[in-house]
Formats: sequence, C-alpha cells, structure tokens
Amino acid sequence: MRRPLLTAAAMALFAGATIFVTDMATSPQAQAAPRADAALAAAIAGPQRSAANRARDPYRHPAQTLHFLGIKDHLTVVEIWPGTGWYTEILAPYLKDRGRLIIASPPGRGSASIEQRLAIDPDVFTKVERANFPAVLGGKPVAPGTADLVVTFRNVHNWRMGAMNANNTDYAADAFQEMFAMLKPGGILGVVDHRLNEDADASRERSSGYIKVSTIRALAEQAGFKLVATSEINANPKDRKDYPNGVWTLPPVLKLGEQDRAAYLAIGESDRMTLKFIKPRK
Repeated sequence: MRRPLLTAAAMALFAGATIFVTDMATSPQAQAAPRADAALAAAIAGPQRSAANRARDPYRHPAQTLHFLGIKDHLTVVEIWPGTGWYTEILAPYLKDRGRLIIASPPGRGSASIEQRLAIDPDVFTKVERANFPAVLGGKPVAPGTADLVVTFRNVHNWRMGAMNANNTDYAADAFQEMFAMLKPGGILGVVDHRLNEDADASRERSSGYIKVSTIRALAEQAGFKLVATSEINANPKDRKDYPNGVWTLPPVLKLGEQDRAAYLAIGESDRMTLKFIKPRK
C-alpha cells in the first residue's frame, strides 16, 4: 500500500523539532530533526482524534516525541497507563497494519477510561491488545521479551505517589523492573513526565505530581537500563512548579477552576522531561 503524500499541515507537525542527545552524563548536543513519517503524520491528523486532543499538540509534540523515541510502524509497542487514550489514538492506527500495540493499564477502575475510549471507534482500535501493569497490582502482565518499544507518558510520578495502590506505597522501582523485563534486548524505553527541579525537596515527589530527572534515571539504571538520549521538546520554562495544588493547578486539569484561570492558561501545560533509555543487549 502506498503511503499518502505529506500535506503542508502534516509537514508542519515536524518542523522545528530540536533533539538533544546525551551519552550517559555528558552535556546534550542538538541534532537535526528526523525525517517526517507520512504514516505517523496521517495518524496525528486523523479523524479519530478529537478537537480537544488536537488542541494539546503544541504542549505534547506527539510527532517529535515519538520520532525521538524511535517509533516505526512495524514495531511491537507497549503503552503503559494510557489514561483516556490520548497517545493511543495516534499509536493504534499507526501500528495497525504492520505493527502491534499493547496497552497496559492497572486492573479494575484504572482501565475503565481507556476501554470506554476504545469502544467509541472499534474499527480504529480493533487490533489493540490489553495487559495489566504493574504486576504488583494484579492482573495479567505483558510477557517478558515482548516489546521493541515501551512508552509511558506522565506516569512515573503516579507510581512514586502510590496511585492505584491501596496503601499508597511507592512501587516505582518494581514498575521499572517490569518494563525492563517486557522489552527485548536492545529495546527502548521512552519516559515523559512532569519535571521537578533538582534542588527541590525530594518529599515533593510524593505529593506535587512532579518528579526529578535524577530520580527517574536512578530507577531506570537500577533496573538495568542505560540512558542514551534526552530531549527538551516538551520543556516549558514558564512552569513555576510551586503551586499549592501541584501540577494539577495547570491545564488541562485546572484544579482551581476559574481562580486565576487566565494566568494558568498562559503558563500552559507542565515542564516535562523526555528521556530515552535502552535495554542493553548484554
């Protein structure tokens, strides 16, 4: 099947991306944006995405983020905790013909919202497979050695805070070990999350929704991963990160409602790290 030609609008999705590549702890260096992928651009521009979700593209940069993580349409991809399916709406049609998409959600109420979303467009999501994550919460996990690419967007802080866990204990270390196991040797883990300043009190990771890059890196490396690249594509220097109600003060949640709404909308969504790890072949 021939892929559609890129429209001007689709090309714009990829314009201006800046990627910073690191080798362990060295300083990041900029490199040119990767070649645009017509199939991914088509999925991002597709009718299965709502206007509300499209409006968040300037904050989430789906094309640039997925290219940075090495997305290809023939890969087996595991999306960890897809929430309401913001990225699933892109990944499912993109991987439908040649690849494989597994969504891994916490069992019970944690998977309800994504199941509701998939039911709205069954033709788009017909090949999406299900699993539970993490195993410490029960359910059927992703089999070891399954994935070429594992992605998780704004979730590690939840594990740190003990979300979905009856006693709110931190199970982030277990989660990283499980992601390591589900990847093939040479497979990639992509992490995007709300970034806490490195000089902030570490206790804020348990309440604010923000988490330090150093914390995530330590969790990943303890599980066996190696950091291979970082990107600032999802950074937001306007984010002060000092809100009494944490990251949920900002859009899209806007926890304070109409109180200072214009100011928080002007800040936009949170400052986010974008990290790429590899499972070593040996």
